[in-house]
Amino acid sequence: MKNALRNHLLTTCSDSDLIRWFDPINISISDENGDVIVTFPHAFFGQWFKSSIQDKFEEQLGLFLGGGFSVSYCNNGTSGTNKPGQISDTKKIDFPFGQKFTFENFLVSKSNYFPLASAKEVTHADNIAFNPFVICGKSGSGKSHLLKAIANEISKKIDPGKIFLGNIDDIQNIYSVRFGGDMMRARNYFFDFEYFFLDDLKQIQKYENLQQELISIFNNFYENGKQMVFSCTDKLASYNFLDLNLKSRLEWGLIVNLKRPDLEIRALYIQKQCKLKKLPLTKDQILTLSQRFQDFRYLQGIIIKLSAFRELVRKNMDEKDFENILNNTEEKTDITLTPEYVIKSVSTHFNLKPTDLTGTKRHKMTAHARQVAMYLCRDLLGLSYPALGRIFGGKDHSTVLYSVKKIQLLQKDDAVLKRLLINLKNTCLLRVSN
Repeated sequence: MKNALRNHLLTTCSDSDLIRWFDPINISISDENGDVIVTFPHAFFGQWFKSSIQDKFEEQLGLFLGGGFSVSYCNNGTSGTNKPGQISDTKKIDFPFGQKFTFENFLVSKSNYFPLASAKEVTHADNIAFNPFVICGKSGSGKSHLLKAIANEISKKIDPGKIFLGNIDDIQNIYSVRFGGDMMRARNYFFDFEYFFLDDLKQIQKYENLQQELISIFNNFYENGKQMVFSCTDKLASYNFLDLNLKSRLEWGLIVNLKRPDLEIRALYIQKQCKLKKLPLTKDQILTLSQRFQDFRYLQGIIIKLSAFRELVRKNMDEKDFENILNNTEEKTDITLTPEYVIKSVSTHFNLKPTDLTGTKRHKMTAHARQVAMYLCRDLLGLSYPALGRIFGGKDHSTVLYSVKKIQLLQKDDAVLKRLLINLKNTCLLRVSN
């Protein structure tokens, strides 16, 4: 198992780095529950590991094992305060709001150091320094990534069920469908959360009635010292549609502005994705991609399309193939991927209706298609298990978790399923080229 993990780490670390910090540690993974015990050669190594390597290691361990496990650390030597073999720290590792949404995964340029540092500060549960914390940025700037990274980091310390993360449509659904318009029950539902994360505040234009409800939620959280985080696609000052009371409250906290990724960051992102997907692009091709596409989601889509071409059509992709694929892909900023589109794409492939996937039918093909759709929504959109449960007709989050992990495991050994997932990802992420 350690060798397999080492091979996984080689996608993000050099061999010389692994010789320095990975090879000296001993790793034991329980067959029964998947829990991990990391043993350091001595306490001083453990102290250095914790300050320099641990966050990155835990993120990659989560990607390797799939999350939902505990990792414990202990020392093998006698130096330091811990006795040999004594467990020094145990941490639950999971990414309930999407495995790819971490601080370690957030590619930052000089212009975005302050927003990233501020976001990390928000995760300190014992110090509510910025409330609310508002992240502003154009499409593709990484604001949703940063918002979900905060939630994932906080979920390491508290029960993820105490964190609400959703968008305006989710809130509207809770008020109108889940509680049938009963305002007080809906408010109390939100009041029970310890953290409130709202993505894309601009969408509140669709539901004017929610502005007063959002003020009520805001007041409750602020008065009880509970953290709120919001994301906006434009500067908050330009939101003339906001109720003045709500707007002034949002301005009480810290507002940060993310800049869209510059050429250097886009190139770095492409290099990282190519390494993960074993996609052998030349330096000129990487430069071409980073110049032509400015939004990470479109870069992700074109990389998946290039990977699919190599896997399904021709392994030795030449320059003409590369140019043909790029020429048939346009970056359109007015179209975004939604759960509804993913569900529609999956249902179309299986010759089903979207309502079949969000309903309660348990026919074998319908259940399989539903699991595929849940997996893709989780993988492509980074939606939390509770949010996915609401989208798929009020399913329990444990049902969604089972479905996602089932598809995740099956596709490793099922070439047909793996190819289907690639094709569906390609359809969803590159819908802008249709």
